[in-house]
Amino acid sequence: MRILMQPIDMIAWFTREGIPNPIRYKLTSDDTSNIVVKVDRVITRSEEKLAGNRMLIFRCQSEINGLLKLYELKYELSTCKWYLHKA
Repeated sequence: MRILMQPIDMIAWFTREGIPNPIRYKLTSDDTSNIVVKVDRVITRSEEKLAGNRMLIFRCQSEINGLLKLYELKYELSTCKWYLHKA
């Protein structure tokens, strides 16, 4: 997997404790077309502190163009922004 750290638009639901669960996201590719990816399965969820910012890391898998792909999503708690971290 290579590191991208690309901002994405996310649809997620939150538990009563405030923990997000990703459902699907929209990614703008280099040729300005939008790609929508449904998160099929969240494999692991962990938390890290990077330069004082708390981030939740989701290792996920989805079927994209008929292939099963693994990737990581990051959620920055202080700014409420989502990133495609590794793909």
